[in-house]
Amino acid sequence: MEKHTNITEQNLIKALKQGSHKAFDRIYQMYSKRLYAYSLQFTKSPEESEDIVQDVFIKLWTNKENIKQDETLRSLLFIMVKHHLINAYRSRLNHPVYEEYIKYTETLSVNDTHHHVEYTEFVQQVRTAIGTLPSTQQKVIVLSRMQHLPNKEIAEKLSLSEQTVKNQLSLGLKSLKEKLGLLSFILMLLFIN
Repeated sequence: MEKHTNITEQNLIKALKQGSHKAFDRIYQMYSKRLYAYSLQFTKSPEESEDIVQDVFIKLWTNKENIKQDETLRSLLFIMVKHHLINAYRSRLNHPVYEEYIKYTETLSVNDTHHHVEYTEFVQQVRTAIGTLPSTQQKVIVLSRMQHLPNKEIAEKLSLSEQTVKNQLSLGLKSLKEKLGLLSFILMLLFIN
């Protein structure tokens, strides 16, 4: 059972930097489920998702003195998970998504200008696809996938029920997958902020 305390995340980060195991445990409680759910979308493997979350928290602990964030670790932790997911795809040499990813990056690395144009076009394609969704789905996807807010916070921000947020997110992501194709959809989730 979780105790409600007045300890802010700012104080937890400060204590973590000084080596507090309690602060580390509290941060783990705050984020592990969200990071696990985020990983699971891509890995489809509970074990692999658990490993990724464990690795991220081990890395957080071993590099605690170097944490630059003062107010929240949300972005840092999600970025760390993203990097793990990208490396997981890279390590699966026979994975069809990995092969597509390699083809995609090979076409991008011809020259930097071309790379920049390609990436910009890709981002534009994603934004256009999101723009075709109903207004509520657009807002929910941006808050959930790009700002990494939990469903409860999104529900409060948009004055919706949590179930409505889940439904709109599910419908919106399904539509995006159809509009973008699987590879672009995965790249969108991994690379676009």
